Amino acid sequence: MPYQFPAFRGGVRGGGRYLAFVTIELALVLGLLLAAVIMFAMDRPRMDVVAILMMTALPFTGVLTVGETLAGFADLNVILIAMLFVMGEGLVRTGVAQRLGDLLVSRTGQSETRLIVLLMVLVVTIGSVMSSTGVVAIFIPIVLRIAHRTGTAAGRLMMPLSVAALISGMMTLVGTPPNLVVHAQLVREGEEGFKFFSMTPFGIPIALLAIGYMLIARRWIRTKDADGNPAQRERLGIAKWIEDYSLAGRAYRLRVAPGSPLVGRSLVSSKLRSTNGVNVVAIERPTRLGSRLIRPTPTVELQLGDVLVVDINKQRAEPVNIDELCETQGLISAGLTDDYHTDMSQEIGMAEMMIPDNSPLIDKTVLSTAFRSKYDLTVLGLKRGRKAETTDILETQLEVGDTLLVIGPWRAIKNVQSASAAVGASDLIVLNLPAEFYRVVPASARAPFAIASLLLVVVLMVTGVVPNVQAAMIGCLLMGLFGCISMASAYRSIHWQSLVLIVGMLPFSLALQKTGAVDMAAEALIGTIGNASPHIVLGGIFLVTMVLGLFISNTATAVLMAPVALAVARELGAAPHPFAMTVALAASTAFMTPVSSPVNTLVVGPGNYTFFDFVRIGVPLAILTMVVTVFLVPWLLPLYGS
Repeated sequence: MPYQFPAFRGGVRGGGRYLAFVTIELALVLGLLLAAVIMFAMDRPRMDVVAILMMTALPFTGVLTVGETLAGFADLNVILIAMLFVMGEGLVRTGVAQRLGDLLVSRTGQSETRLIVLLMVLVVTIGSVMSSTGVVAIFIPIVLRIAHRTGTAAGRLMMPLSVAALISGMMTLVGTPPNLVVHAQLVREGEEGFKFFSMTPFGIPIALLAIGYMLIARRWIRTKDADGNPAQRERLGIAKWIEDYSLAGRAYRLRVAPGSPLVGRSLVSSKLRSTNGVNVVAIERPTRLGSRLIRPTPTVELQLGDVLVVDINKQRAEPVNIDELCETQGLISAGLTDDYHTDMSQEIGMAEMMIPDNSPLIDKTVLSTAFRSKYDLTVLGLKRGRKAETTDILETQLEVGDTLLVIGPWRAIKNVQSASAAVGASDLIVLNLPAEFYRVVPASARAPFAIASLLLVVVLMVTGVVPNVQAAMIGCLLMGLFGCISMASAYRSIHWQSLVLIVGMLPFSLALQKTGAVDMAAEALIGTIGNASPHIVLGGIFLVTMVLGLFISNTATAVLMAPVALAVARELGAAPHPFAMTVALAASTAFMTPVSSPVNTLVVGPGNYTFFDFVRIGVPLAILTMVVTVFLVPWLLPLYGS
């Protein structure tokens, strides 16, 4: 059985033969750790593969058994992290985060300062209860859209996004995996773990500092996007098609007013399209909680208060007089924003579809084929070659190779896409799908249930009625019960690479303790800064953790540094929690390079950043964060008992 080295002060104890035995074990463990760090830095092979290699190799050192090496798979905190991934997916699928992003746009207007402040506050808030990487993935398209609508360069917003996401990990216990790793280390050593909001008193001041810093540092951020035009990439979606097909100014929202002859009539009997040239795209029907979209099928009956979303081609042979239409049909304008089609993109989609050479639509018109009844889609535009037709496309005979721009439910678009892939079913070929297609929220109606489930989990964690992992499992089950997530989406949402990385690095903590390496590292720190003030000692721990995080993931850094920090506390006879908190906060201070955290890596492309953009902005912020931490921690968490 491997020798478990006791906690010690003043050097290694034991005889020469015994010391040699321990040194061999320690050398093997440190050799494996060095190999892991080198592979992490080279990013070859993948991080999870490195973790598996380490789990395979550690038992051969004789320090750990196979069971001890694989024990991380049963660690409650690993299960908790997996459950949090699933809950984050529930927030994504129900559109909670996207709706918050839309709210952000409506509140900020054209003010870049207000935009940065509210963006960072929102990301910090959401990231405090879900994966920071997941938050960034959700907000990148939102920020690109905001940049396009406001004319702000995406590069001026992506850096504040990544900084806020990293700081969100400093807000709550479940904000980031390193917090849970440090918490678990405290519990393993017989100490009381952190509470749900233990990090919050530190995270809030650091968040305020970061917001103020980014408002100043934004002038140093690159402002030219990859294509030289701010946020131009986002225009590859619906907004671009509206421009290409000259649809701007053709959409109206018209409310059915009291006394309208349309009340109680079906859409087909109203003859809005056949007589008046009005193409009804969707119907907004009022409900107690707002409104819902109704598909414009021929048999749907119009009701008082319905809002008709219509497309009117003003360049047709007999142009429609909108004022005359409203007067005769009892309609009143309900207002329409320039981005209405993109705002509706969660419910109603667009696609470009081409007519193949064997299509039954050839030589027929859109009206004569009953296109909307057959495909549940409405034709908005037509291109013949590269030219968009501007005449009455509903009466134009269709030809081989024509491209139709259609609008309708995403489900209907998917049905045509599936049919075009089947042998012999080639009425239409789905040519292009917009970027919005890949960001559709599949369970938007379940958003209230997702929020309620999340709030319940937070309450259970805060009150401690049940263990954190059990609270998260309850939340996941509720989200599944209410249809916020499916089993397939739940399994897909779990970032298995991160979990395997955590499980693979956890055994190093135990191995380093058993070989005495943790105590030796603690003594090295004490020998270097042991006579300094507590602030200097905490600063040293923070600095080592932060620098180590430049080469390996912040989760692996926390796994390695948490036992060292607690050993330093024992050496000094100090309370363990200030030292553990310092490691947790330092592990989230990954601002300095694009490879310090997946959060930074995700924004490099959309922001068109270079390596030194992160160095220039991140290093001063990291130093400021360290200064704030080493002064706040001893003040809020006394180093010595009262």
